Amino acid sequence: MLELIDVSTYYGNIQALKGISLHVEAGEVVTLIGSNGAGKSTTLRTIQGLLRPRQGRILFEGRDLQTVPTEEIVRLGIAQSPEGRMIFPRMTVLENLEMGAFQRRDKPAVIKADMDQVFDRFPRLRERMTQKGGTLSGGEQQMLAIGRALMARPRLLLLDEPSMGLAPMLVSQIFSIIQEISAEGMTILLVEQNARMALTVANRGYVLQTGEIVLAGDAKDLQVNETVRKAYLGEE
Repeated sequence: MLELIDVSTYYGNIQALKGISLHVEAGEVVTLIGSNGAGKSTTLRTIQGLLRPRQGRILFEGRDLQTVPTEEIVRLGIAQSPEGRMIFPRMTVLENLEMGAFQRRDKPAVIKADMDQVFDRFPRLRERMTQKGGTLSGGEQQMLAIGRALMARPRLLLLDEPSMGLAPMLVSQIFSIIQEISAEGMTILLVEQNARMALTVANRGYVLQTGEIVLAGDAKDLQVNETVRKAYLGEE
């Protein structure tokens, strides 16, 4: 479904991604793990068209995204729940979710059905429907960010640090939701500092270090890899 081939991305003269290659097959959960500054969020921003690689190719269902505008990439079926949630704080929960469906051309009844599905998945959002996004708790804002991405009806969902800043109980809840979404057939590329949780829900994983992929494999194999256990799972 998605393939990155020798992709290099820069911030000015600073090279953030150094010729990375990876792939995501339909129906998979693939995770990118690594420390701060490893290039994980940069990878998602490059896929989404928010950054343009100086080298390499990004193929989505066979189409090269190199020059495709971000809004068209969303229409093609890639939506992102970004790092820091980036909800619209002055808009209500309902209005934030409607923004997720802004580019869709479906009939209102179809969009309403998807909205009801988001509310069924996140009952707290239904309770907060008329509340401003900026007044929600961190966990509620994360639910809203994921719900907004789902309203785009993506075929590939990019999740950037969904557990960041959340209490352990909420982290477990968010990852349970990720598992539910995956079980329904959604393809997910997950960026996550909580490597233990990420590898629990993923099929495969890539380890990024200073802009390079240094390890790749099945999630179960990475969980028992000595380097991963010491560097990212906090084990000796």
